[in-house]
Amino acid sequence: MNLREQFIYDNFLAAIDRIIGLRPDALVHAGDLFHQVKPKTRAYTTALDALSRLRDAGIPVLMVAGNHSMAKTRYTASPFEVLERGGFRAGDLYVAHHNRYRQVELGDAVFHLIPNMLLPEGYRTAYEGIEFSSGTNVLVTHGLASILKDKRLHTVAEHELDATILSDRFDYIALGHYHNQVQVADNAWYSGSLEHCNYGEIAEEKGGLAVDLASGKVEHIDLPRTPMISLGRINCDGLSAREVVDGILDAADSAGKKVYQAICQVTLDGIRRETLRALDQKALAEVRSRMLDLKLQVLAVDDPSRIFYEDSLVGLDYVAEFERFVEREHLAGGDEEFVKKTGTAVLRSVIARHKEVESASE
Repeated sequence: MNLREQFIYDNFLAAIDRIIGLRPDALVHAGDLFHQVKPKTRAYTTALDALSRLRDAGIPVLMVAGNHSMAKTRYTASPFEVLERGGFRAGDLYVAHHNRYRQVELGDAVFHLIPNMLLPEGYRTAYEGIEFSSGTNVLVTHGLASILKDKRLHTVAEHELDATILSDRFDYIALGHYHNQVQVADNAWYSGSLEHCNYGEIAEEKGGLAVDLASGKVEHIDLPRTPMISLGRINCDGLSAREVVDGILDAADSAGKKVYQAICQVTLDGIRRETLRALDQKALAEVRSRMLDLKLQVLAVDDPSRIFYEDSLVGLDYVAEFERFVEREHLAGGDEEFVKKTGTAVLRSVIARHKEVESASE
């Protein structure tokens, strides 16, 4: 995890340098610069380093607070207060946070910054207070477009953005929260996250967007990130543990140098639990040493909750994660078995109930 965190900081600063090389008129960040309202010191210093480089290059930065890094009470300081006191001039950094709408004029463009709001109605109040310019109007906000309601991340203070707020009166709308890079309206895009945040995002496009406000042209920008690679799916029906391991090794070898310090996943389809437990972990040690991480995505043929492995809340196998957690606690044999059995039963019940609610609301 320490190496993963270091890569994120390194890639972030490398992405900033690449953006500076493109010489944009401004850089927009649509929320969740930090993963929490009280970031680590290293996260702060990395952000300050990035902002200093952009200031020195003469590129103004516009940001809104996302739901992860928003202050959720009036007595909680926003992490953006630290950045605002970092010695940046008024023309270097513009941030909207603490549930307050902010308007910023840069040249002929007016940027309307609406941070993640504490309550859903906060977006409507902010929108109704907007005074549209006769020139170019850009909305920067954080939330889930209603068209993507089936893609909920189920995180705290996640709010849905209705179609009227994502108005065609804006020349462009820069959206944050959804991690995939996707267009949700003629004038509205999610740039997505720079990094893959979990294995459920393995097929998503990462990077940034270059937007020409005059022409309306939007182009993908490839930015540095830790690669996340699918090594394919192995049909484990009838295979022995040794044959499954051989299949994993063959998949890694076929990918060649791409797996080096990459986050990799192999899907084991139709494997039995006893076969999974019999996998020779020592035989996998060498290939794991080449990677940052190797995830065995298990679709167990004898597990009644198998369907949820492919369609979990955020692409995460909660049952397997819970079982691994219990194993790390080194409980007594009987206690471990009881906790696993009871805990997984509760998890499966919650997941099933969640899917029933989701289906009923569609």
